[in-house]
Parts: sequence; C-alpha cells; structure tokens
Amino acid sequence: MTTDALLPALAARVRATAHADTPACACGAATLTTLADRPDATVLRHAGAVAKAHAADADPAALALRVEVAAGLPGVLLPPLAPAPVTLYGRLVTSWPYGTPVDPEDPDAAPWEAAAVLLARLHRAPVPAAVPATRGPAKAAQAVARLRAGAPDHPATDPVLRAWADLPAWARGEAAPPAAGLVHGDFHLGQLVRHPVPGGPWLLIDVDDLGTGVPAWDLARPAAWYACGLLPPDEWHRFLTAYRAAGGPAVPSEGDPWPALDVPARALTVQTAARSVTKAVAANRPLDEVELPLVDACARMAAVRPRAPGG
Repeated sequence: MTTDALLPALAARVRATAHADTPACACGAATLTTLADRPDATVLRHAGAVAKAHAADADPAALALRVEVAAGLPGVLLPPLAPAPVTLYGRLVTSWPYGTPVDPEDPDAAPWEAAAVLLARLHRAPVPAAVPATRGPAKAAQAVARLRAGAPDHPATDPVLRAWADLPAWARGEAAPPAAGLVHGDFHLGQLVRHPVPGGPWLLIDVDDLGTGVPAWDLARPAAWYACGLLPPDEWHRFLTAYRAAGGPAVPSEGDPWPALDVPARALTVQTAARSVTKAVAANRPLDEVELPLVDACARMAAVRPRAPGG
C-alpha cells in the first residue's frame, strides 16, 4: 500500500518521535508495528508513539485545522504529539501517542457509555473558526459511486441505490447540512483508545473526518446497526441513555429520538451496504450474514420515506 521510500521514512519519523527526549533508540526493529496499511492510511507504532500517513489526496490546510482542534479538546480527542502535519514523499503525516484500543474479542466490555459521553462533549464544544465540514456525507457518496462503478449488475445494487436516492441532498454530500456542530464524522468503537496506556480514560481518535455537520451523524452507525438487528437493544439503549444524560444535543433529551436519527442512520446503512456489495463483488463471493441484513434494510427503507426532525 505504501511506496518503497515512504515506509522507511515513516518508520524513522515514528522512532524519532518516540525517543524525542533520549539520545538514541535502543528498542530494536522488532518493536516497530504496522497498525494499518490501507490505500487511505498507513499507521506505524514504535514504543509510545504512532505515525500516520494520511490519504494521498488529503487536504493540507484542512488536516492542519483538524489536528489543531484535537490539540484544543483534551479529555475528548487524543492530543497530537506534533502541532501540525509534516510531508513525507508526498503524504501528510501526523504523530500521536499510542493508546490501548477496544478489545474486539470482548464485546461485553465495549465502552458504549464512555463513547456516548465523549461524543456529547464533542458535540457541545464551541466550533472553532474555519474548521471544514465533516467528510461523513462525502464518504457515503464515495461509497455509492464505487458501488455504481464496481457492481452495476449485482442484484443488491438496485435497493441500495434506491435508498440513497431518497435521502435529502445534505446527507448525500450535495448541500450544506441543516444544522452544524462539531462532529467526529466516522464514529465506531475502533475510534476509541485508552490513554495513557494501559488503563487511562477513553478518548476519541482519527481526525480525518472531523468538522462541522449534523451531530446525529455520529450516532448514526450504532443506530443503523440497532435498526438492522446487528447491535443488541440493550447496548443501543446504554449508548443512547448515556448520550442524553451527558447533555448531547443530537437528539431530544427525552421521547422519540428517531426523527433526528432517521436520515443519518439511513445514510450510514447505505454507505455500509454499498461498501459490502462492492467488496463482495471484488472478491467474487456472496454477501455474508452481516452484509445481507444491510441490503435488506435498504430495500425496506426504499418503501418508507425518510423522517425529518419534527415530522
């Protein structure tokens, strides 16, 4: 996923960051760990530091503003180790402390309440001047575009596209959102770490999609999973109750939350279904037991118009 020149440069960067206060690194090469290597990100860890090479098309000014926001919200977002991105072989690189991630093998310990409180605090934070719009709707539109290009004849494509067509323009990234707050833009449990390690408080990570937008977008993925039967009701209610108790503004403090959640949850369902179908076609395999409910949900959504707040 990375160029031959970028990877050693990124490794040197993370080693230098990890040992900024010591004369040299004596940890050995085995302590360098690849946490991710995808077209949109390469992430290396060494000791207590992490270096992330962002997507090749990342906007330098926008990313710098997002890193600045993270630095200004301690206790909510993981603070960066460097105040601004640097460029290595044409890729923007940011530096972060290492945090302990959520254990995917222990779903009963998923920190739903902690995540909800962090999102509520993020959504209540003042929106800094010049922060760009969240990339959430644009990423959903990108997933749909890839579905059209990569799986035009798959039987699941039509219900996904019909559900997408019913969404308002703002949810498809084609217009400004109806209300704006500070939004993470890509929340899921993989965006949480404990810092300091191993048992510090939970913090949000990954600022690539951070920006102004509809706060309900950050609740949309767990809401969609719950609506599709992929998230147990008790976990969804723990999350929603904790968010409301923390004063989160995305939904009313009591009563039916779905007028606020319906459109974002539909958009995230379509995005996830589009990605699932595209991946299945690329791998020449059928949809699995997680992907099928998402497509089925799109088919049901196409029969019922989206609900607007107050409607």
